[in-house]
Amino acid sequence: MHSVAELKEFAVLHARGQGMAARDVRRILAKVGNDEPGHPDSWTAVWRRAGDAERDRHRPLRACRAYAMARFPYAGDPFRAAAQDDCVRAFDAWRRAGTGIERLELDLPGGGLAAWASGLDTGRPLLVVLGGIVSVKEQWAPLLARLSAFGLAGVVTELPGVGEHRRRYLPASGRMLSDLLDRLAGRADVADTSVLAPSFGGHLALRTAAHDPRVRRVLTVGPPVAGFFTDRAWRARLPELTTRTFTHLAGTDPFAAPGWALTPAELAAVRVPVAAVLSGRDEIIPAADAVLLRRNLPDARFRVFDDVHGSPGHVTEMRLWLLHTMQRMRGAGGPATEALGLALAARRLVRPRRFAAAPPDDRPDGPPRAEPLPALAAASRGR
Repeated sequence: MHSVAELKEFAVLHARGQGMAARDVRRILAKVGNDEPGHPDSWTAVWRRAGDAERDRHRPLRACRAYAMARFPYAGDPFRAAAQDDCVRAFDAWRRAGTGIERLELDLPGGGLAAWASGLDTGRPLLVVLGGIVSVKEQWAPLLARLSAFGLAGVVTELPGVGEHRRRYLPASGRMLSDLLDRLAGRADVADTSVLAPSFGGHLALRTAAHDPRVRRVLTVGPPVAGFFTDRAWRARLPELTTRTFTHLAGTDPFAAPGWALTPAELAAVRVPVAAVLSGRDEIIPAADAVLLRRNLPDARFRVFDDVHGSPGHVTEMRLWLLHTMQRMRGAGGPATEALGLALAARRLVRPRRFAAAPPDDRPDGPPRAEPLPALAAASRGR
C-alpha cells in the first residue's frame, strides 16, 4: 500500500498532464479513503469506477485517463494490473476511431515492448516520446494524432518495467532507445530522431545521445542526472512513492547498482541540442543535477518554472515551449510552427495557477520542498 497523501500529491501532475479538469480530479480524489487493494474506497477502486463511467458514456479517451490513474504509480497488485489492462483497451478503442495511430509490438534484445505510432514513413524524421517511471505510453500517445502537421513520424513507448514494457529497469537499459531505432529502421528516418522524454526518460535519452548519432536532439523535463542516484542525504528526503516505484521497476534496490549516474564526460559527449525544463522547487531531482546539465552540456536551452517536479502548474506553456524549441532546432518553419510560437507568446501573458489537490505545505507528511534555483532561473531568461 502507498501513502494516500503522496498518491494525491503526485497524481495531480499526471492528471494535469493528461488534460483532466482540476475540478474533476478534486472530486475523484475526495472519494479516495485508502490504498487497500480490493477496498471499495481504495485509490484504484475509485479511479476505476470513474473510468468505467466514462467508458459507459462512450468516451474512451477520458476512460483511458482515469484507468491510467487507477494503476498509478505502477501495477504492483492484481487490481492495478487490471486497471493497466483497462487503460490499454480504452486507448485502443479511441485510436481505432480514425486517429491514424497504429499499435506496434516489437521484439528487442532482452525482450519486447509495445508502442503506439503514427505517420511512419522512411521520408519522415522520427519523434520518440518516452515517459518516466510512473507514466504509461497512453498518457502521451494522443500527441501522435497531431504530428502530421509537423511532417514527423512518431512513436510513443515506455521505460522498462512501466506499463506493457516487461523488462527490468537497469543501468544497462540505456541501450533500449538504440535497439528501438534499429528496429524502426526502414519505417522512418531514424537517422534524424528527436526524443521527447521527461524525468527518467530524459536520463535515458541523454545517455543514448552521448553515443548514438541518430539522436539529433533531446527535449526533457527534470531528468535525474547524478546526485539523485548518489547523494544519500538527498535520497533520504525522497518521497517513499518515488523510491518504491524505482525499486519495483528494477526488481531490487536500484541505488545499490553502480552505473546510474551520468558523468560530466558523458554529458559533454552529448553534442546535439538539448532543451530542458527545470522546476525551481523540484522535490525529486536535486538542484545539483540541474547545475551539472548547465555546466557540461555543450548545446543546451533551459526553461525554469517556479514549481515542483514536472511543473504541474505550467503544463501548457511547458509543452508549447518544448515543441516550439524542437521545431526551431530542426529548422522547421511553416504554419504549424508559427502557430506554436503564437500560442506560446499568448500563454506567457497568462499567469498560471498552481494545480494541486491541496497546498503542499498543509500536509506534514507530504514530500519535502526543495530550495529554488534562482541562478538557473535568471540564466534561462536569456536562452
